[in-house]
Amino acid sequence: MSHRLPSRLAVATAALLATAVQAQPQTKGAAPARPDPLDPKAAVPALAYRSAFDGYRAATVPEVGSWPQANDTVTRIGGWRAYAREAAAPATPAAAASAPRKP
Repeated sequence: MSHRLPSRLAVATAALLATAVQAQPQTKGAAPARPDPLDPKAAVPALAYRSAFDGYRAATVPEVGSWPQANDTVTRIGGWRAYAREAAAPATPAAAASAPRKP
Protein backbone atom coordinates (compact mmCIF):
# COMPACT_ATOMS: atom_id res chain seq x y z
CA MET A 1 0.00 0.00 0.00
CA SER A 2 2.88 2.36 0.69
CA HIS A 3 4.04 2.13 -2.92
CA ARG A 4 0.86 3.96 -4.02
CA LEU A 5 1.29 6.84 -1.60
CA PRO A 6 3.80 8.81 -3.66
CA SER A 7 1.66 8.60 -6.79
CA ARG A 8 -1.46 9.72 -4.88
CA LEU A 9 0.51 12.55 -3.33
CA ALA A 10 1.78 13.60 -6.76
CA VAL A 11 -1.75 13.58 -8.22
CA ALA A 12 -3.11 15.60 -5.29
CA THR A 13 -0.29 18.13 -5.58
CA ALA A 14 -0.82 18.50 -9.32
CA ALA A 15 -4.55 19.02 -8.81
CA LEU A 16 -3.94 21.71 -6.18
CA LEU A 17 -1.45 23.50 -8.42
CA ALA A 18 -3.81 23.39 -11.40
CA THR A 19 -6.63 24.81 -9.27
CA ALA A 20 -4.40 27.57 -7.91
CA VAL A 21 -3.26 28.59 -11.39
CA GLN A 22 -6.84 28.74 -12.69
CA ALA A 23 -8.06 30.66 -9.63
CA GLN A 24 -5.67 33.61 -10.12
CA PRO A 25 -7.76 36.71 -10.78
CA GLN A 26 -7.11 38.81 -13.86
CA THR A 27 -6.14 42.35 -12.86
CA LYS A 28 -6.63 45.49 -14.89
CA GLY A 29 -3.56 46.42 -16.87
CA ALA A 30 -2.35 42.84 -16.94
CA ALA A 31 -0.49 41.60 -19.97
CA PRO A 32 -2.81 40.42 -22.74
CA ALA A 33 -3.35 36.72 -23.13
CA ARG A 34 -0.97 34.91 -25.43
CA PRO A 35 -2.26 34.08 -28.89
CA ASP A 36 -3.33 30.52 -29.53
CA PRO A 37 -0.28 28.67 -30.91
CA LEU A 38 -2.56 26.44 -32.99
CA ASP A 39 -4.21 29.40 -34.74
CA PRO A 40 -2.38 30.02 -38.05
CA LYS A 41 -3.86 33.52 -38.25
CA ALA A 42 -2.76 34.58 -34.75
CA ALA A 43 -0.82 37.84 -34.61
CA VAL A 44 2.83 37.38 -33.74
CA PRO A 45 5.59 39.92 -33.16
CA ALA A 46 7.84 40.76 -36.10
CA LEU A 47 11.11 38.92 -36.33
CA ALA A 48 14.26 40.91 -35.70
CA TYR A 49 17.62 39.69 -36.91
CA ARG A 50 20.83 40.75 -35.22
CA SER A 51 24.07 39.28 -36.48
CA ALA A 52 26.58 37.89 -34.02
CA PHE A 53 29.17 39.91 -35.92
CA ASP A 54 27.55 43.30 -35.25
CA GLY A 55 30.14 45.46 -33.56
CA TYR A 56 32.97 43.11 -34.51
CA ARG A 57 36.37 44.74 -34.72
CA ALA A 58 39.13 42.98 -36.58
CA ALA A 59 42.30 42.26 -34.66
CA THR A 60 44.98 44.85 -35.12
CA VAL A 61 48.71 44.48 -34.79
CA PRO A 62 50.05 46.81 -32.10
CA GLU A 63 52.87 49.14 -32.99
CA VAL A 64 56.12 47.54 -31.92
CA GLY A 65 59.06 49.70 -31.00
CA SER A 66 62.67 49.13 -31.79
CA TRP A 67 64.12 46.13 -29.93
CA PRO A 68 67.54 47.77 -29.47
CA GLN A 69 65.77 50.74 -27.84
CA ALA A 70 63.78 48.37 -25.58
CA ASN A 71 67.02 46.64 -24.54
CA ASP A 72 68.63 50.01 -23.79
CA THR A 73 65.64 50.98 -21.61
CA VAL A 74 65.89 47.74 -19.62
CA THR A 75 69.64 48.27 -19.18
CA ARG A 76 69.09 51.89 -18.08
CA ILE A 77 66.59 50.98 -15.33
CA GLY A 78 68.72 48.12 -14.08
CA GLY A 79 67.13 45.09 -15.74
CA TRP A 80 65.91 42.28 -13.53
CA ARG A 81 67.84 43.68 -10.57
CA ALA A 82 65.51 46.71 -10.45
CA TYR A 83 62.53 44.39 -10.10
CA ALA A 84 64.34 42.34 -7.45
CA ARG A 85 65.01 45.54 -5.43
CA GLU A 86 61.32 46.48 -5.70
CA ALA A 87 60.26 43.08 -4.41
CA ALA A 88 62.76 43.16 -1.52
CA ALA A 89 61.91 46.72 -0.43
CA PRO A 90 59.81 47.06 2.74
CA ALA A 91 56.16 47.70 2.08
CA THR A 92 54.72 51.15 2.71
CA PRO A 93 52.05 51.38 5.46
CA ALA A 94 49.24 51.81 2.89
CA ALA A 95 50.44 48.86 0.83
CA ALA A 96 50.97 46.71 3.94
CA ALA A 97 47.42 47.42 5.14
CA SER A 98 45.88 46.34 1.83
CA ALA A 99 48.15 43.33 1.30
CA PRO A 100 46.71 39.95 2.29
CA ARG A 101 48.24 38.39 5.39
CA LYS A 102 50.16 35.17 5.11
CA PRO A 103 49.04 32.41 7.50
